[in-house]
Amino acid sequence: MDTLKLLVVVVLLLVGVAGFYYFADQMLLLRVLGLLVMAGLALAVGLQTGKGRALAGFVGDARNEVRKVVWPTRAETVQTSLAVFAVVIVVGIMLWLFDMFLLWAVRFLTGQGG
Repeated sequence: MDTLKLLVVVVLLLVGVAGFYYFADQMLLLRVLGLLVMAGLALAVGLQTGKGRALAGFVGDARNEVRKVVWPTRAETVQTSLAVFAVVIVVGIMLWLFDMFLLWAVRFLTGQGG
């Protein structure tokens, strides 16, 4: 029975996409809403399958785990971002100086320097 439901999901999605292009002379908003309705129906049918229920359970468990995370405060986020920005600037300057040194060394070794 799950195979039949998944086939219905594919057909619903194909009908939605085909309808989107078939009614090209209609307003874009109506076409997008029709496509979203078909995708919603396909999702509703897909969630009735065994794999769909397993996916819904996984999403619910993931959502619960995200709620358990201790998120940083705004001040911690700003401080960390500034530290990363400073390190990127310092490393960028070091790489630029290293590149300039290598350019000088290659010019010196090949005799192209003035």
